[in-house]
Amino acid sequence: MTPKPQLRLSGAPFMAMAMLALAAVPAFAQDAADATVAAAEVAAATPVPDKGDTTWMLVSTILVILMTIPGLALFYGGLVRAKNMLSVLMQVFIGFCVMALLWVAFGYSLAFTGVGAAADATATTPFIGGLSKMFLAGITTESVVEGFSKGVVIPELAFVVFQLTFAAITPALIIGATAERMKFSAVLVFIVLWFIFAYLPMAHMVWWWGGPSAYDAPAGFLFSKGALDFAGGTVVHINAGVAGLVAAIVVGPRLGYRKELITPHNLTFTMIGACLLWVGWFGFNAGSNLESNGLTVQAVLNTIVAPAAAALAWMVGEWIGRGHPSMLGAVSGAVAGLVAVTPAAGFVGAGGAIFIGVVAGFVCLWAVVKLKMWLNYDDSLDVFGVHGVGGIVGALLTGIFANPSLGGSGVYDYATDSVAAFSTSGQLTAQFIGVLTAVVWSGVVSFVALMIIKAVMGLRVTESDEREGLDLTTHGERAYN
Repeated sequence: MTPKPQLRLSGAPFMAMAMLALAAVPAFAQDAADATVAAAEVAAATPVPDKGDTTWMLVSTILVILMTIPGLALFYGGLVRAKNMLSVLMQVFIGFCVMALLWVAFGYSLAFTGVGAAADATATTPFIGGLSKMFLAGITTESVVEGFSKGVVIPELAFVVFQLTFAAITPALIIGATAERMKFSAVLVFIVLWFIFAYLPMAHMVWWWGGPSAYDAPAGFLFSKGALDFAGGTVVHINAGVAGLVAAIVVGPRLGYRKELITPHNLTFTMIGACLLWVGWFGFNAGSNLESNGLTVQAVLNTIVAPAAAALAWMVGEWIGRGHPSMLGAVSGAVAGLVAVTPAAGFVGAGGAIFIGVVAGFVCLWAVVKLKMWLNYDDSLDVFGVHGVGGIVGALLTGIFANPSLGGSGVYDYATDSVAAFSTSGQLTAQFIGVLTAVVWSGVVSFVALMIIKAVMGLRVTESDEREGLDLTTHGERAYN
């Protein structure tokens, strides 16, 4: 058996090499230690999403989807006549699908890119973002965005999909204003145009900023003015409510409006839909905090007490004015309260939320019963009376009850890391500018879009189709046999 050859080192050369190796060990060890410390410092300086915050954002996203499909669909569906039930469900459902794809294609980029921490060289104005993130270019599973606390981040994809649900439900709200008479094709074209030219600019103007780490960078027009909108009073509700009013006027009233009885066909569905809206609204309002902490809990509480107060206010007002407390009135009041507390959800205390709910209940009842009659417009499902008026009430009252002396959180000053001195007159001015901008912007965009569609393809179904019902004439099926 042949032994394996062995390498031997002996004598002075071997001893010299050994001493050199031993002398180098401390230097290598020190370098390794320094590299480890440096890596640890880099890791500590790089914010990492908290799994709890990420989970809350995913839950909130699912809750807002619940608001739209099936919540809003059932709420609206029960309010129309039986012959138009499926048409409303179809418009809400397909509208959601269309908005989801447009949001990923270019909506997110136009709404939430610009100068600041996430710079986009193509964004040059405070009114709209750029196209650098079309089809979510550059966004990976490792990408993060900062919330409202310094150093607290969530996955950017979580923010993308959360905001997708806002973009999907807002155009769907408008559908209720022209229900039972507008062409399905015209509805789809209108919500696409309105989404591009009304929703995306408003979202950018109100919500785009550099984040706590770049608070002094240029921001959206209304954000720079100091307008407060925690979860969408201007971006969602006033925006959609005004569009609904304009659409109802331009499209014209339903056949037989104010000449024959037009009543909801299934208030049970409406009740179920309203309750699904309420449950989903916790994601809408509390999710807008972008993390899970005490302020999130405050938003949840406000999203309970404001609609409760509004439902009772509407019921009492109806009981006194009409002699009976209706279930439809109670759920309409609850939705009005949810709308009104949306811009205030994270800025006011429970007392302020209750006051906002009471005012919204009474004022929205007046808008639906009196204002609508005086102006003589057929807003089928009272989109303007509830969402438009409720959003205006909530946006303005936010400017009062955000005051720390009234239980509000005030306005945080990131330059000093403290709550800034609160000016009620200054904040009300900023809120009024936000409301006025939303009213004018949405009103003009809606009118122009509707007139273009009217000239190109027409807005209304034929008289015979309207009388027979859109379920059968547009979709070839009936909700009930």
